[in-house]
Amino acid sequence: MIDKKVLDDLIKMITDSKREIINRVSKERTRHITVVLEDIVKEFNSSAVIRSCDCFGIQDVYIIAENQKFEIQREIAKGSSNWVDVHAYAGNDSPTTQAINDLKGKGYKIVATSPHAEKTIDEIPIEDPIALVFGTERHGISPTLLEHVDEVVKIPMYGFTESFNISVSAAIIMNQLRNKLEKSDLSWKLSDEEQTKLKIQWCTHIINNGKVVEAEIRRRILEKE
Repeated sequence: MIDKKVLDDLIKMITDSKREIINRVSKERTRHITVVLEDIVKEFNSSAVIRSCDCFGIQDVYIIAENQKFEIQREIAKGSSNWVDVHAYAGNDSPTTQAINDLKGKGYKIVATSPHAEKTIDEIPIEDPIALVFGTERHGISPTLLEHVDEVVKIPMYGFTESFNISVSAAIIMNQLRNKLEKSDLSWKLSDEEQTKLKIQWCTHIINNGKVVEAEIRRRILEKE
């Protein structure tokens, strides 16, 4: 496989410590859980969620920007957007619907949060891939997205305040789901082929002009075959 040969060449160009980190982290990545952010107003919230996704090994984040402009706050994200795949949906052509169709097409069950839900995150099955959706800080997810939600869950609260900040809620739920995956018998980690592609992608972020270097390596390999 050409990707394996490309990776063999690329990974020689990074330090031993970075090579060790890439190999270790790629083994813990998952697409069984993903996070969807719809029209988040405060950029530091979406950036903090992306950072948490990296920390919990969640590889994909879906950003829907139907009514709000999306930008990553680099100081908050701490470079995590280099290691997480951010799928952005924006423009006037129903980005929410496009994102829903893509997620459903990949087999995801859409899970939203509400302080008024009856179930907690521990009560929902994890056999199917889960897309956690979070909407605007004030109003939550849109009616369009709500129509396609498969489960609504709550985080138990024990104080006077009704809900957590979005980034805190996302981190709590990601942690609970990650723990459930770890204890399950599901094949929730990336395949060897997916890991190879991901490691190539990460190497190109580390190496100067990484994409150019990758293209040159591919050209040389193809010429030899």
